[in-house]
Amino acid sequence: MSGRRIKITAGDVSVEAVLSGGTTANKLWDALPITGSANTWGDEIYFSIPLKAGVEPGASDVVGKGDIAYWPPGSAFCIFWGRTPASVGDEIRAASEVNHLGAIDGDAAVFGAVQGGTEVKIEKV
Repeated sequence: MSGRRIKITAGDVSVEAVLSGGTTANKLWDALPITGSANTWGDEIYFSIPLKAGVEPGASDVVGKGDIAYWPPGSAFCIFWGRTPASVGDEIRAASEVNHLGAIDGDAAVFGAVQGGTEVKIEKV
């Protein structure tokens, strides 16, 4: 199931990502396409999606640059590319544990140009 590619478009920014094989990633794949309205939190964009999933084994609040994840408390899709208000030092930290969904293929920092309220679309490639 790995190797599934998605496209994430937010305003003028459009990148591809590769989904992992976890349960939440499988649910996301089955629910696509999805649109939402971007929220920003430091160097993170997140938005609510119509998906319900609990915390998976291996979930963590520390993530890597370019990681995409699902935040169970807010039913939110998250894109990380740098420090957030919860970060300590140079780490990239979510508000709480997130389920890893995969990673951006390229430079996720391009999402720094996206403003809150921008429509975001996730679709299969």
